[in-house]
Order: sequence, then C-alpha cells, then structure tokens
Amino acid sequence: MGYMQEARENHVKKKVEEALRSKMKQKALKECDEYTSKYAQCAAGKTLSIVWQCRKQAKELNDCLHQFTNDAVLEEMKKEYMLQENHRESARV
Repeated sequence: MGYMQEARENHVKKKVEEALRSKMKQKALKECDEYTSKYAQCAAGKTLSIVWQCRKQAKELNDCLHQFTNDAVLEEMKKEYMLQENHRESARV
C-alpha cells in the first residue's frame, strides 16, 4: 500500500482525533490506576520533596501511561475508527 493511500485511510478529522486521544488517556488512567494510587500515597502531605521522594513512583506511573498513550496506539485507534466508519457507510448503501 502506498504512503498517500495509507495516509488517506488513517486521516480523521481534528475533532475525532481529539476524542480518540481523550479516550486513549482515559483508558491509560484506568489501566494504570495501581501506579496512580502509589504515586498519590507517596505525594500525600509533601510539597517540593515530591520530586526526589516519589521519583520511583512517578517513573513507574509514567512508564505505565506511556504503554497506553503513544503514537502507535493512537494510529491503531484511528484505523479502528475508519474501519467502523467504512462499515457504517457500506451498511447504509
């Protein structure tokens, strides 16, 4: 498949992309809830010391979130969205 054709197939409107990003972030937060809780427990009652005292928890949380919020995940969500849209269009005809 050529680059231009693939780009057209994966192109979605800006509002759709924003909605997909939001959905991706919500899923990431749900999947990483355990790490979010650990970070929140570490951060409770701290101010500046969070930076060095919760470094391990912050890294674990960021690593987890990155698994679910990256360009590859977004591109896959766009492909799924476009397949669903194409299926809806063909069902209407």
